[in-house]
Amino acid sequence: MANDIRETFRGAAWSNNCREWVYFDCFLNLLAVREIIELADCVVEHSHRGTHDGQERGFVCTCCNDAIMGRYAASPGVITFPG
Repeated sequence: MANDIRETFRGAAWSNNCREWVYFDCFLNLLAVREIIELADCVVEHSHRGTHDGQERGFVCTCCNDAIMGRYAASPGVITFPG
């Protein structure tokens, strides 16, 4: 299933403060990810429910400003990872 998830963007997404943010066309179940992957304390959850500038939910490293993002909410027809 993970091979079916499409990468939609990679780069400095919002500002120069964002180093490399990678976006995927899926809903990231953040609690489930934390249950299977031990993340460092510097990795925090991030969510942004924009009305005109996009929506996202994922993890950001507060040390290096890298991030991995998915869709803000689960929806029909969208892969949930891990599923």
